Order: sequence, then C-alpha cells, then structure tokens
Amino acid sequence: MKFNTKTIHAGVHPDPETGAIMTPIYQTSTYAQAGPGDHKGYEYSRTHNPTRTQLQDNIAALEQARFGMCFSSGMAAIDAVAKLLKPGDEVISTNDLYGGSYRIFTKIFSHYGVVFHFVDMNDLEATKSLINDKTRLFWVETPTNPLLKVIDIEAMSGLAQSCGAWLCVDNTFASPYLQNPMTLGADIVMHSVTKYINGHSDVVMGVLVCNDETLHEQLTFIQNSCGGTPGPQDCFLVLRGIKTLHLRMQRHCENGRAIAMFLRNHPKVDKVYWPGFEHHPNHDVAKRQMRDFGGMMSFTLKGDHLEDAFQVISQTKLFTLAESLGGVESLCGHPASMTHASIPKEEREKAGLKDSLIRLSVGIEDVEDLIEDLKQAIG
Repeated sequence: MKFNTKTIHAGVHPDPETGAIMTPIYQTSTYAQAGPGDHKGYEYSRTHNPTRTQLQDNIAALEQARFGMCFSSGMAAIDAVAKLLKPGDEVISTNDLYGGSYRIFTKIFSHYGVVFHFVDMNDLEATKSLINDKTRLFWVETPTNPLLKVIDIEAMSGLAQSCGAWLCVDNTFASPYLQNPMTLGADIVMHSVTKYINGHSDVVMGVLVCNDETLHEQLTFIQNSCGGTPGPQDCFLVLRGIKTLHLRMQRHCENGRAIAMFLRNHPKVDKVYWPGFEHHPNHDVAKRQMRDFGGMMSFTLKGDHLEDAFQVISQTKLFTLAESLGGVESLCGHPASMTHASIPKEEREKAGLKDSLIRLSVGIEDVEDLIEDLKQAIG
C-alpha cells in the first residue's frame, strides 16, 4: 500500500457495530466486562480507547513501524522517552533543537541524574567523541528547529548501534510524508502531532512509533502508568486531518519552494535557511533521506537588527505571528523570544540562532498572496 492510500485506509476499518466508515468517537472512560478480566480488549480509556487505537495504528503505518503510541502532547511523548533512562545515563543531542526539548532535558531530567550533551551532529567526529559506556540515547531532530539543519540519520544510527544506545528521531518538521526515520535505522520516531500530522491547528498531541516489541512494552507501560494520553475527540480530529496529509504536504512543499526563492532574491534579506537550496550545507543529505524539502524555513535581514525583524513580523497580514507550525495557515515567529526563549542566549548564539532570526511555517494559501504579504512586510 502506497503512502497516499495509507493516509486513508491504513490501520482504520469500518465500525463493526454500525458499518460507519469514519472511526467513531468512543467517548467513554470504561467498558463492560463479562467477568473479571473477561473483556473485548478494552478496560479503561487511559489504557486503551478504540478511537486512539486506530489512530496509533494509522500513524505507525505511515512511519513504516509496527507500533504507535499517542500522548496528550509532543512534550508528553518526549517525557516518555526520557523516562526510559536512569540516573547516570547520558544522552547525545543536537545543539539546534526545539526549546521545549532543551528545557525538559536540562530543567527536568538533568535533576534526576541524566546527563545531556548538545553538539553539532553534522560534525561526526565531535559527536563520536561524546560516546562512552554510559551513552544510552541519541536524540536527533531533523530538519532542526529553527535553523533547518539536516542530520544524517543513518550515520547517527551507526553511532548509536556502536555503543548499544537507542536512536530517537523527532520527525515533526518533515512529517511521515517527507521522511521515514525507521527505514534509516531509528529505534523510535517522535512527532508533535499538533503540527503537520493533524495540520489544522486545533489539536495538541504527540506520538511515538517503534518496531521493537520490548521497547513498545516499556513505552506503553509509561504511557499508561503516567497517564499522558489524548482523548477520543482529539484522536478523531487527527484521523480526519491525516486523510489530507499527502495533499497538504504537496502544497506546503510547492509554496515553501516559491517563498524560499523569493526571500533569497530579496535585496533586504541576508540569509535564508531552507534545505532545498543546493548551497545548503546538508542539501545532499536532505536529497538522500527526504522526498522533498518542506514548508519550514527561517531567515535574517541585512544589518541583523532585532528591531527590523520585529517590524517585519508585526506587519504581516497573512503570516500570523503565533507559536506552532504545520497548519494549513501560514505562521511567522521569532524563535529567540518565543519557541526557543528557554534556551540561554549564549547557547542559542553558539548554535547559530541569532536574536534577529525569523521563522516561517508556509501554509497552503495561494502562494502569490503569501509573497505579496512578505513584500509589504519587509518593504
């Protein structure tokens, strides 16, 4: 079954009771049992819910994985992975990543004795030098947020396997449409479902997928025990959103390419970060492991003045100034004061994230309207 067909059919089936084509919203907390422990696979909706089950199976199929586990947010999914670790374990992660990931690693789990190393993962030797007998997890975000670096997943898989560590890939920016890390050696793939998978900015959710049965058992134990699970209404909305994922991603990519080209040729724009450019330092890796280059990008203005960046993002009409990304509507943001404010300024700048950087999530509107909006905002 090819990807476009999977979005419609994989993991879902008509309701056996009524024949309903669309997965029903099983708005129930508990289930009748014929006798103690004698049930139809469902006991309590924190543990399992039929609407959630079909969503989990659908996303797993899209990522070419055996198992899927949905959580109440992307952060709850990250939290579950981190709970696989114990005091003294070490994690190697990219130095350009979502601020919420950095925050939970450094402000929560570091207090429990887990050690985190942040490195430019495009430097294989520098990454390799951090490996020791306590390394348990490689946390890869690719493309990265917000500088759109592309990390070689197969190379990171080789390093993880060399020391018996897990490789977890945050695939949020790419979506399963553009990239499938499981086929490149990842042990776990994570998504903020809030973004492209749902695609309509009306749900907050996260997901993990994996192939290993033991790892699946560990993660579902954490999922059930800690209780960070989504409700059936949200699962229904995401199932509905996924049915147009392939169509939306095609337009995100088309519009993204046009916007990136416009920005690159604008006289007031300095740098544009988008992996589709041949001069992008990771373009060859992106071509090899991605099917297209997506609708996420960031840019700086000439002069590199924070005030100019603020003026641009306050003057857009169609690009709404807001957190998040991946919805049908176009968004703009200022990472240093919004999504990445939890990362200390010196750490941001060390990774190349300037205070003047503007991030765009290019939606599926008419691209000529989007270009006109940026023209009037940049001036």
